[in-house]
Amino acid sequence: MEHSASPTLKRSLTLKYVVFFGLAFMAPQTFFSTYGVAVHSTNGMMPIAYAIALIVMLFTAYSYAQLVKAFPNAGAAYTFTQRSISPHVGFIVGWTIIIDYLFSPMISSLLIGISLNAFFPSVPMFVWITSFVLVITTVNILGIKLAAKFNTYMLFLQIFVFILFFILTIYGLLSGKGAGTLFSTVPFYDSEIKIPTLLSVVPLLCFSFLGFDAVTTLSEETKDATKTLPKAIYLITLIGGLLFVSGSYFSQLIFPEFQSFQNPDSAYLEIAMYVGGNIFTSIVVAVGLTAGFASAVASGTSASRILYAMGRENVLPKRIFGYLSPKYRTPVFNILIIGAVAFSALFLDLMTAVSFINFGALFAFFFVNLAVVAHYYVRQKQRSVQATIQYLIIPLVGAALIGLFFINLDEHSLMLGGAWLLIGFLYLLNLTKMFRQPPPQLSIEEAS
Repeated sequence: MEHSASPTLKRSLTLKYVVFFGLAFMAPQTFFSTYGVAVHSTNGMMPIAYAIALIVMLFTAYSYAQLVKAFPNAGAAYTFTQRSISPHVGFIVGWTIIIDYLFSPMISSLLIGISLNAFFPSVPMFVWITSFVLVITTVNILGIKLAAKFNTYMLFLQIFVFILFFILTIYGLLSGKGAGTLFSTVPFYDSEIKIPTLLSVVPLLCFSFLGFDAVTTLSEETKDATKTLPKAIYLITLIGGLLFVSGSYFSQLIFPEFQSFQNPDSAYLEIAMYVGGNIFTSIVVAVGLTAGFASAVASGTSASRILYAMGRENVLPKRIFGYLSPKYRTPVFNILIIGAVAFSALFLDLMTAVSFINFGALFAFFFVNLAVVAHYYVRQKQRSVQATIQYLIIPLVGAALIGLFFINLDEHSLMLGGAWLLIGFLYLLNLTKMFRQPPPQLSIEEAS
């Protein structure tokens, strides 16, 4: 007796869409909204701080690129560590990275609510947050292709703002505004700035790059994933780094007196007004709202795929988390759960959500670097001189850099992330009957 096959994730994404998806998750325009606070932290040396962050992220991007070739599955960091190190470590990494993706749509929801409530104070914030969550949930349910196209259009608007900012800033500098020159070493070197002070802000800037890692969750929906995704990972990291370094460089030149910002949280509005007046400021604010939509759609998509990968093999209850809609071929229940979490923007504060994300991202990055060593150097015994550099030295440097930043996280991040980690560990104890049996493992067959 024949029966219809279970629905699978649909391979429909090319390199172009994957890169756009990762950059949309990154939401490059958030650079502007964080500039005021960050420039004070670096004492005016953001370009070099961003350059250091880019180098640090390239080590971890390298590790993601190596592992996605070996394990082109939707589980990303979860699959990488589970198959390379151990199922138990994989579960803990998967459990921890969930908070990274789950709370990203919530942050976007909260920022959108705050912004629109400021423009339209007569409309309660919960109306904006509720409408926002319903839209992004609907887009994600209707399919990955629609989500990718949606993100592409939103991303183009962000790139347009950067280009317009560069043009207006260069015109202003040539007209004598700000530093009055296009070339200066000041944003890159100051003899009075101590290296430890500069490095202390790099972990904050590293989170601007989140997005290169998220595309690995699309392995089963990408054409020729083992070739496409490594290229996408590097391109996303480098494009993001170029935008952040150049954006901070020109911001520094056009507005060198950063100490004079009336409010660091909204410093980007002062800069926008200075270089382009009311029209450009309105464009920056409007596109900032679309960036929130794009980032929320991308992070919601990634989170739903990780939950699906864990549910498919009963690591999480399969009936809910491993379900795919036969019509849309998307993990509908997972998307609805993520939408429900996004509603926490109605009562959670931004600091709490950011603390979760900081912990989850660095925890996963650390173990992904180690997974390269475990898979290629230890298990496959690839130990020639070239292989030792590729599969031992480079990922260990990446792990060391990430580990250094992890232990320097603020107490809030460590406490909240540690509590989530403990809950995951207790769940793992129950799942494995006190480690007497291994947790369920993901199969490595690719979805058709």
